[in-house]
Amino acid sequence: MAILVTRPRPDDEATAAGLRARGFEVLLAPMLRFEPVAFEDDADRDQDVRYGAVIVTSANALRGIERQLKHSPLLKLPLFAVGEHTAAAARTIGFETVVPATGGAAGLRDLVLASVKAKTLKKASPLLYLAGADLARDLAGELGERGFTVVTQTTYRMVPLSGLPRETCDAFAANRIEAVLHYSRRSARAFLESVRAAGVEISALAIPQCCISAAVASVVRDAGATRVMAAASPDENALFELLDRALRP
Repeated sequence: MAILVTRPRPDDEATAAGLRARGFEVLLAPMLRFEPVAFEDDADRDQDVRYGAVIVTSANALRGIERQLKHSPLLKLPLFAVGEHTAAAARTIGFETVVPATGGAAGLRDLVLASVKAKTLKKASPLLYLAGADLARDLAGELGERGFTVVTQTTYRMVPLSGLPRETCDAFAANRIEAVLHYSRRSARAFLESVRAAGVEISALAIPQCCISAAVASVVRDAGATRVMAAASPDENALFELLDRALRP
């Protein structure tokens, strides 16, 4: 029996390694493909632009422009990141001051607000938001409502993949998959479309669907799955704990 990981590459391999360390067999079926988007820093064209900090909700936003950031003055700015995974990616690239937030984009918003209150960040300076083409939450708008100027730069997009790997289809048909891990609303939607197209929807939705957040869980639940669970917090450790509870009560 295997756990199906729908996370995009290359992060799916790290997830697989974590699951195998816990004694699980793993199947990989990425539902989205990462594509970088050319990055143009407004500060390079307009000397009046002086960012106060960088905000990032996904390591993919950094992965898309890693080469362009080499020797960039942006590396000297404080970077606020969602989760330790994204924070670690920022440190690897060379950001000197990285501040991780817990609790997803809402946690990042609150951390930025707290930093202004603590006078470690100035609200008057614009924030540079490195983001994906499709955003699940209007973080820039939420910060804008609180008096911040946020410049959003798209650095990557995630493109849905068409169809499941043959190995995954065969595993569903043979009832060899015992749970599915979902990491985003978009990948969950792509998964649902793929299992319908492959004719394995009944088998796929009959097993536990372990989701990184309640928002992701709602997508799967609305599709008819009955064994849908959401992690206590939007991070992989919480998702693994949820999987353990689902399969090893």
